[in-house]
Amino acid sequence: MEKSRSLLILYATETGNALDAAERLGREAEKRGCPIRMLSLDEFDPSSLPCEEYVIFVVSTTGQGDTPNSMKAFWTFLLRRSLNQQWLEKTNYTVFGLGDSGYQKYNFVAKKLDKRLADLGGTTILERGLGDDQHPSGYEGSLDPWMSSLWTMLYNKNPKFFPKGLNISVSDMKMLGQPKVEITYLDSNAVHSQPSAQIDLKLLEKDIVRCRSMLSAKKSNDKSKPDCFLKLVKNHPITRTSYDKDVRHLEFEPLSSTIEYEVGDVLEILPSQSPEAIDAFMTRCNLNPESYIIVKPRNKEDSFEDGVGASKDPIKLKTFVELTMDIASTSPRRYFFEVMSFFASAEHEKERLEYFASPEGRDDFYQYNQKERRTVLEVLEDFPSVDMPFEWLVQLTPPLKTRAFSISSSPHVHPNQVHLTVSIVSWTTPFKRKRIGLCSNWLASLHSHQRVCMPAWFHKGSLPAPHPSLPLILIGPGTGCAPFRGFVEERALNASNSGPILFFFGCRNEDNDFLYKDFWVSHSQNGGVLSEEKGGGFYVAFSRDQPQKVYVQHKMREQSGKVWELLSKGAAVYVAGSSSNMPADVLAAFEEIVERESGVEREAAVRWLRMLERGGKYHVEAWA
Repeated sequence: MEKSRSLLILYATETGNALDAAERLGREAEKRGCPIRMLSLDEFDPSSLPCEEYVIFVVSTTGQGDTPNSMKAFWTFLLRRSLNQQWLEKTNYTVFGLGDSGYQKYNFVAKKLDKRLADLGGTTILERGLGDDQHPSGYEGSLDPWMSSLWTMLYNKNPKFFPKGLNISVSDMKMLGQPKVEITYLDSNAVHSQPSAQIDLKLLEKDIVRCRSMLSAKKSNDKSKPDCFLKLVKNHPITRTSYDKDVRHLEFEPLSSTIEYEVGDVLEILPSQSPEAIDAFMTRCNLNPESYIIVKPRNKEDSFEDGVGASKDPIKLKTFVELTMDIASTSPRRYFFEVMSFFASAEHEKERLEYFASPEGRDDFYQYNQKERRTVLEVLEDFPSVDMPFEWLVQLTPPLKTRAFSISSSPHVHPNQVHLTVSIVSWTTPFKRKRIGLCSNWLASLHSHQRVCMPAWFHKGSLPAPHPSLPLILIGPGTGCAPFRGFVEERALNASNSGPILFFFGCRNEDNDFLYKDFWVSHSQNGGVLSEEKGGGFYVAFSRDQPQKVYVQHKMREQSGKVWELLSKGAAVYVAGSSSNMPADVLAAFEEIVERESGVEREAAVRWLRMLERGGKYHVEAWA
């Protein structure tokens, strides 16, 4: 009998959606009897791609058309000039992308990957699929029909792809299989512990590394270990108290070691979860918070290469949940509901969970889950008959992720301090349920007299520190001004030798949310680094202080001559703020200014700005 074919599924994810989609593809293929291999692109040797006969790529697009970090090395390899048009002549492939049509470069990574694979001689199994966060059912609105077409195409190529047939019915418990992790419980009396009123930073660091490496089922890496622990020293509101938006200026100092960063860098924080939510989760799932556990991958291939670390050291169950499992702020994936259905003892709950996990129930599921931002704890409480083993909860609960913030200070002006500008997130769901952001609200609740240990990591963002003499055009409405506060602070240290800065800031009202008003105004007067005397300027768009809306792009057009003058002198452009429409509107304003002031056609202006971007002089850092 002909040897069954296997599928290779390669994914690149930033937030977890691409991994979720890849795992779904893998599960559906396996249910039909097709063996699969699934790897992150940073685990795959790109030179071996021509040896693969059938490959499915699942890739996300991040930010403004950016490639996920796990895909960067793979993509660089694909761009080698030594690769010819026949390199992938024996490889059949297809691509599914995850993106957001609200961004200008919608699914840019999937599109460029698809084109490059075709240019290298790859044969397309199926036209690429593009998942859209804006769809009423999220990316699954495209994934479901695309996946159905994929199985049909593969089956038509060779029915032996799917020994169990193309159409299958999943109805019995045996189809669930085993969870990816196994947990060993230890007697708490046998585990040596030393309770202390003092916070042991070394022990906390060890717990974080151990827990997070357990959860990933991978060898621990430097990313798990915090760069330092921070304590809050200042928490100051910078919007009017009665205003409906709450923005804070926060200042931190290290509890351990010194802190090192540059202007434009990003600080990541691991937030604390609500103790009440943790206790409720423990009660709902019948877990003993004082028990000690060892979590390790069930598949030996995923075990730690060096055989040390998380697989041997026990951790308190409650600590593991607190540091790794996001039980009260992020919605679970659809597979969570599918697995729950196997453990529901009440028939009406079982039927509803199966419906949510089915293609027919996709839209209702999206309304119930994502639109309402139901949390793991809320879902479990909505289905009280479900008795889900902890192994499955560990595998399927969204991981507790660090939150990233643009740093709003200069390390030379504030030695051994780091400042953040944080908007405190809250919103109302379609069913009028009040929601709050986990990290921002936790930060807002902190007081300087508390000695709260905050695990923190520093890394480069999308805004590289500019040379002191380089002319700058900065566009930062709202909290987008945060990194530019650090830029201005640093330039003010050596104002006589610094290049000019043209800064466009935007907010709703001058009286309510003019963030850092005194700071900007002081540097725009008396020959300051934002002053017109220095060749720059500071311009504010108050969008709600007059009948017609005024935004930063309108102020840019008003100062068209100044903008072009600095661009002509080699200025670098930095844009920071909301990812919705602002970056695209700002780019359109630049295109119009270049067209008008230089006298070229719009197409030439567009090409000129693209060259500016390729040359490393047009930077965007945007967030949802």
